[in-house]
Amino acid sequence: MPRHFRVGLTGGIASGKTTVANLFAALGVPIVDTDVLAREVLEPGKPLLDEVIGHFGAGVQQPDGSLDRRALRAKVFADPAERRWLEERTHPAIRARTDAECDAARGPYVIVAIPLLAETGGTDRFDRVLVVDADPAVQLARLQARDGSTRAEAERILAAQATRAARLDVADDVIRNDGDLAALRDQVAALHRGYVAAAKSLDSQSARAAT
Repeated sequence: MPRHFRVGLTGGIASGKTTVANLFAALGVPIVDTDVLAREVLEPGKPLLDEVIGHFGAGVQQPDGSLDRRALRAKVFADPAERRWLEERTHPAIRARTDAECDAARGPYVIVAIPLLAETGGTDRFDRVLVVDADPAVQLARLQARDGSTRAEAERILAAQATRAARLDVADDVIRNDGDLAALRDQVAALHRGYVAAAKSLDSQSARAAT
């Protein structure tokens, strides 16, 4: 089976990655959301959930047995060692699920939304890396409004992520998300045309290699 042309979509928290992904999806592009996969590998009944609760304690467990994600996030963003512990256990499972979903996708190419791509590496798994970029002050305001975080909590979360410069350093393409939705839609449409052309080129190369 020929492999799909893969675009890794990343950006800082509250940069607008979900909005961008939805705009690509509206154009018929399959989206693999690693945030969704991360929740799935920690669902009740999954061995990883038991391991996480055993490590962090009952404080990260809801009364119904599910994961209290906000409590877990507070712990891992406050302690880099704990964050590494969690990533070392969840990332292999998430990558395996990502590969399976990409292989099953139907469309001109596939976008993998992966928020921590700059932090965790793995850019070589993608044909293009697309970074959604926003001014940090805009991110801070969005994060407080979206999650009900205090300013101090929001600043701590932003500080725990890769710097803006580090994210832009891994980018092949950049979408600026400081403007309105119309401007965002125009940027997505232009990139979509380029990705469709690049995917067709990859298909042609694969076909020639197979003959």
